[in-house]
Formats: sequence, C-alpha cells, structure tokens
Amino acid sequence: MSQNKEQNVSQLMKVRLDKLKELESLAIKPFGDKFTVTHTAEEIHENPQKFIDSKEEVIIAGRLMAKRRHGKAGFGNIMDMTGNIQIHANVQDMGADNYEVFKKNDIGDILGIKGTVFITKKGETTIEVLEMTMLAKSLRPLPEKFHGLTDVELRYRQRYVDLIMNKEVKETFITRTKIIKAM
Repeated sequence: MSQNKEQNVSQLMKVRLDKLKELESLAIKPFGDKFTVTHTAEEIHENPQKFIDSKEEVIIAGRLMAKRRHGKAGFGNIMDMTGNIQIHANVQDMGADNYEVFKKNDIGDILGIKGTVFITKKGETTIEVLEMTMLAKSLRPLPEKFHGLTDVELRYRQRYVDLIMNKEVKETFITRTKIIKAM
C-alpha cells in the first residue's frame, strides 16, 4: 500500500475512533448487546405489500453499506445475510437524539433497525426507521464500493473483507457450506 493511502486510512481510523469515543460519552454501547431479529431483507422484498397493509413493525440487523443524508432525513442501505434493503431515517420518527447518532454512523457499522415498511416514489422497498441500535462500530474503512478488492493477493489475505464486498464469493461460501453439511 502506498504511503499516501496508508495515511488516508490512518486519518479515517482516527475519525472513527473519535466517533467511538463520542458514542461512549453518550452512554451508547458501540459494540451492542443482544439483539433479536424478526425479519430478513429477503422476506421483506418478497412481499412488501403484506408489511405495508398490516403496518407490522420489522426488526432487521445488518451492515450499513451506503448512506445519504439530506438535511433532517437520510437514506441508507443495510446488508444482512439475505440481501440489501434501503432504510429511511428522519428526525420526526427517530427523535433528534437518535438522528444525531444516525449521522455519526459510518459505512461498515453493524446496526439493528426497527421500523415500518413503505415504498418510495421510485418504487424502492424501504424501512422507515423508528429505532436504531448500534451493534458494532466499524473502525476500519471498507474498500471503495465500486471497485472492491481488486488485488488477488489482498483478497486472500483479507478474506473477511472480500466476503463483505463481493456477493459472488459470499454465495460460493454459503453454497459450499450447504454441500458439506448435506454430506
């Protein structure tokens, strides 16, 4: 890794460590507690209308893979074991304190989300965040979203990152595990 890249990673880690200290000062456990999940992203995507009609609250957990803020609201993408789902966070539904915590979240953090399902104007199945729980703070930045890990040697050394960033590799590992279990 070049010296400039190492310096950027060090600076990002320092910012994330500062955010970790801020969360701890707010009495938020940055490495969470027990969290019970009721649904998966795949279940919600299969039949979103069922959740919309019943106004049933869903509880999911996963890694924050993208985040976009717009004033007093923001969108994000949560990736669990079954796929990705969009979340929408706003001050009115979450409260000012919880929204401030949402603003401190980084890509890679693992979050627990409780909310209701709706469809956006663009047709995207989305969870309106009512409550958010920090389950694990990511201190190291993930690789760039579009290119992921391109260096083969780095992919093998950091297999855990490759599994997070590369859907095909993750699916191969899951399939392999199922085959071995069946044998």
